[in-house]
Amino acid sequence: MRYRKMNKIDVTVSSLGFGAMRLPTLGSDSQIDEPKAIELIRYAIDHGVNYVDTAYGYHGGQSEILVGKALKDGYRDKTYLATKLPVWFVNKKEDMDRLLNEQLKKLDTDHIDFYLLHALNRESWQKVYNLGVLEWGERMKEKNLIRFFGFSFHDDLDTFKKIIDAYDWDFCQIQYNYMDVDYQAGREGLLYAYNKGINVVVMEPLRGGRLARPPKDVMDLINSYKIKRSPVEWALLWLWNHKEISTVLSGMSTLEQVKENIEIADKAEVGILSQEELEFVEKLRLAFLGRKAIDCTQCGYCMPCPYGVNIPRNFFLYNEGIRYDDWGAPRWEYNYSMREEERASNCQECGVCETKCPQQLPIRELLKKVHEALAQK
Repeated sequence: MRYRKMNKIDVTVSSLGFGAMRLPTLGSDSQIDEPKAIELIRYAIDHGVNYVDTAYGYHGGQSEILVGKALKDGYRDKTYLATKLPVWFVNKKEDMDRLLNEQLKKLDTDHIDFYLLHALNRESWQKVYNLGVLEWGERMKEKNLIRFFGFSFHDDLDTFKKIIDAYDWDFCQIQYNYMDVDYQAGREGLLYAYNKGINVVVMEPLRGGRLARPPKDVMDLINSYKIKRSPVEWALLWLWNHKEISTVLSGMSTLEQVKENIEIADKAEVGILSQEELEFVEKLRLAFLGRKAIDCTQCGYCMPCPYGVNIPRNFFLYNEGIRYDDWGAPRWEYNYSMREEERASNCQECGVCETKCPQQLPIRELLKKVHEALAQK
């Protein structure tokens, strides 16, 4: 295992962190296979991982309880523990104390090392900021209930910069991988935080596992390269090549995954990839990007739809399914996250959007294709 010293704070973390959101289960997401999950976490710690990340809502609220059990028998003293305040449950100041106390009890610990405001976006940030969350965080640090204060993030770059500039954060957590260099905080956000002395933890290094299971044409490209590495190794080494990244979280659900990631992490040095190898990873990124069936540039000129259909988002989800040959996440968002009026199925075929599209796409016909692919089967 390789380690990296964090900025400003006297902490050295393992390059690989254990993300406890994809633990082995017995069926439903909230039924964690306790013996197997504890085995994974302890194996990782025994082999050098010293950063374990969980959250209030992971595995239907059971992840924190499981992590607390896994860190008994002396493992808590070997580990930096991270969890997150579910800001969607914070509606008054008292909620912050109540939720933190509940988490301390679930984790069976007297303090949390790395405490994050979970999944901040523009609206949730403004809400908790107005409720005094920054002052509250300071008080919790003074009481030694939390050691370091940060946030995880899912929104656009401008919002990320505003949150970074609002406080002297100890760390932040962003989604980042070789496909997401221009997504959410992206590469620019990574550099922005680092240059302000804020430590960066990376989540979704394999984009929910999609980069570990590339479609055949991308896999053929990987296999044809002179240096033989697995898709996982290319993705992780690309991240660890960055000096700006403190640790990379991986949600591991099998012992084989833990062993593979630990083996790769032993190579986790800044500059591990040559310029030629970095150019090859860029070829992989472009190969993925080239796999899209709808040539939508996401310009948004077709919006607003008179009936509320989110045309760019529908096309984005369809292209994601094609790009990674994985329809699970796009179908879930289409059926359970998007409002009904936003879905492709709500198209009334008025044709207004087609008069505005610079690409001259047959939007009405394409929306039918999107609904056919993404509707709940």
